Amino acid sequence: MKRLFISASLFALCLTASAQGTFISNAAYRTTMQQQFNERIKTVGKTFYNTSNLNLTANENQALEFLYAYMPLADITDYPTSFFADNVRLSFQARKEMPWGKDVPELLFRHFVVPIRVNNEALDLSRSVFYNELKNRVKHLSMHDAILEINHWCHEKVTYQPSDARTSSPLQTLRTATGRCGEESTFAVAALRAMGIPARQVYTPRWAHTDDNHAWVEAWADGKWWFLGACEPEPVLNLGWFNAPASRAMLMHTRAFGNYQGPEEVMLRTSNFTEINLTSNYAPTAQVCFTIKDANGSPVPGARVDFKIYNYAEFYTAVTKYTDQQGHVSLSAGIGDLLVWASKDGKYGYQKASFGKDKTITIQLNRDAQTDSKQLIFPEETIDVVPPVESAKMPYVSDEMRKENNRRFAYEDSVRKAYTATFLTKQQAEQINPQAAEYLVKSRGNKQTIIDFLARHKDNEQRALGILATLTDKDLRDIPTEILEDNFTAATNQLSPRVESEMISLPFKNYLAKAFPASTANAFRKNPTALVTWINKNIRLNPDKKALQIAQTPVGVMQSKLTDERSRDIFFVDVARSLGIEARKDAVTGKVQYKKDGKWQDVKFEAKQQATAPTGTLKLTYKASPILDDPKYYNHFTISRIVNGTTQLMNFEEGQADMGNGTCWSNTFKDGATFDVGTYMLTTGTRLANGGVLATTRMFNITEGKTTTLPLDIRYDANEVSVIGQFNSESIINKDGKDVSILSQTGRGYYILAVLGVGQEPTNHALHDIEKERAAFEAWGRPVVLLFESEADANKFQKDEFASLPSTVQYAIDKDGSIREQVAREMKLQNKTQLPMFILADTFNRVVFSSQGYTIGLGEQLKNVFKKL
Repeated sequence: MKRLFISASLFALCLTASAQGTFISNAAYRTTMQQQFNERIKTVGKTFYNTSNLNLTANENQALEFLYAYMPLADITDYPTSFFADNVRLSFQARKEMPWGKDVPELLFRHFVVPIRVNNEALDLSRSVFYNELKNRVKHLSMHDAILEINHWCHEKVTYQPSDARTSSPLQTLRTATGRCGEESTFAVAALRAMGIPARQVYTPRWAHTDDNHAWVEAWADGKWWFLGACEPEPVLNLGWFNAPASRAMLMHTRAFGNYQGPEEVMLRTSNFTEINLTSNYAPTAQVCFTIKDANGSPVPGARVDFKIYNYAEFYTAVTKYTDQQGHVSLSAGIGDLLVWASKDGKYGYQKASFGKDKTITIQLNRDAQTDSKQLIFPEETIDVVPPVESAKMPYVSDEMRKENNRRFAYEDSVRKAYTATFLTKQQAEQINPQAAEYLVKSRGNKQTIIDFLARHKDNEQRALGILATLTDKDLRDIPTEILEDNFTAATNQLSPRVESEMISLPFKNYLAKAFPASTANAFRKNPTALVTWINKNIRLNPDKKALQIAQTPVGVMQSKLTDERSRDIFFVDVARSLGIEARKDAVTGKVQYKKDGKWQDVKFEAKQQATAPTGTLKLTYKASPILDDPKYYNHFTISRIVNGTTQLMNFEEGQADMGNGTCWSNTFKDGATFDVGTYMLTTGTRLANGGVLATTRMFNITEGKTTTLPLDIRYDANEVSVIGQFNSESIINKDGKDVSILSQTGRGYYILAVLGVGQEPTNHALHDIEKERAAFEAWGRPVVLLFESEADANKFQKDEFASLPSTVQYAIDKDGSIREQVAREMKLQNKTQLPMFILADTFNRVVFSSQGYTIGLGEQLKNVFKKL
């Protein structure tokens, strides 16, 4: 894997500026920043920027103004100036006290050390906490080694666990000891920045070869950017389980805070951040130049161009760019396929682009609402999607380095487990409060907050339990006392504090209930459209449509009278609920609604008169195949609405996963589902074993009061299962302390064999995917042999975490690594150590399926193969 270099001239310039001890040495940049700052304060109001009694130095004041010039609106209105001033001081303190502080270039200190925000997390006091914990641990190390050591500390504190898409703050992640990749990387970036080390979260919005996304970290040391898996320490930098997947990615980027003038390719520049393209640091890339034209063939300036990756059965917008005055835009991406969707003023057009093959592409905006309304169902379009091939490069790691890292890894696991052992078991929770036992177990490190809340309200426990019942698992883990108390003491019977995935950081229900005169509140209750009118009249919308939409608290919206569309929607629902009006933001469509006379009514802030949208019915027909009897939403198909020329996914989520589960053809679309009148796109796809996709798209219309019926066509690979290699079924494994052959454990016939990387994210995903297909595996009835690399791994494996694996699973140990070596050799795997490795073979030594590393949907892929045998 190649190292990442900042240009020598820029680096030298930045070093010089850093040595001078200034925050912004470039006069022109300083002037631009000052103008941006003045404009922001003028727009938001001076009450939100108060530096009196803060006693800032000139550099600290300039850094604070830099943050305010570019931070999201929510940060300005929801946190006091003193909070950001304290964090600025801590940044300069780290720069002064850490031995590498003098070596960090001004550019990188400004954009990748000083900013507090990493993602869309709630902001907290983590910089101070992390600095105090880590300073003595790393101060005698080189900058390079400090990065490695900080990641070991991160692993002591946090390990991977999937959850919903809301990002916990670093201290909340610390308290719960788990996080998904976005939270782990936010946590690690916060720790690195706390120590004065430039760090940034790298993000692939969607993989191209499998259905998921990932986030990790880049940290700067000694003139280079290096990457690492957050909370997943390796012996060296530029190494992680994702080396191979990253080499197959189409797009990887990071958001640099503010107006960043670095050497990387800029994909998007907004008033808050600069999105830069990092794909070429991990994978071969190629550039395609696009020209967007209108129906008459004239170039379209300012057209929106969405670059879409097929993932989770939709074409997901990974990057958005805008055309120049000549209608041109270009992108560098991995050597594979994207769907490119261009739009402006309701007109749109799209085309597949093959990077590495196509050089120039012209897209014509030849569709709009008028053309879309000309027929009920449009012809189906087929799209074959080819992802990049694997081209990972791995840094050298000796056996001694690996053994030492494994030793540390095990110790760090024990440190973290000693902490998580203090969390409540089901039995302990039932002894405290049987009715709340489920909530207490899920609250993990936040257990005392929940225990105390229930204890304070024994006189009205049902209301307290009702509030807890509205919370997600993640809410239970991080909700503070003041939010619980605010919802309990509020007069309203609308108990839920949550509207969507927003941060709930300030109490608001009692505040909002008192914010309006009694007569006004009664008018809102009598007719909620009066609240719509009040918001339109009194709350300004940020005119910057490209601004980062971190959801403001309702208190921040009320005090500033300035917000964005997302926060306005949340504000309406929170005000309505605070006044006793049942309201919601519909999870599927994203529409804001209130209930009146037992029916949900739509809210349209732009409309002169409020009216609920007319609806029709969509019915999908499907004929079961031997491979697939009931297609799943997000696995096999999705539906998007065409809104002003762009796509808006219908979000049929169930459960608390990053992407939903439970919605399928038979339970939602077989008998018909209700949709608003409009134009939609049905997307289907079959993910092939090589990562490619056989996709289709079809436009259709929903008309008022009528049913639109169309087939749900799922394409399949026409090729029969073929032999792709060989594997000796007489190979020896260790089971229950005895050396036995694989054949002796499987009997004659087909079987699945895997070598696991215990505790690693790719292995966890693979086993959970197999759990989802338990019924199919048990109906097949053939053995699934799961191998650990050592007895230590076997002891570390948490069987309870994978309690739903098929009963056909058996466990053994690949003691000398011979099974792993044989699979890698016979399958001609480029990476001989990346786990997990899966094969589907028979006892005549024929292999018909192979998979390595990170593959979402593995259970279904295996099922599709063995159903053809």
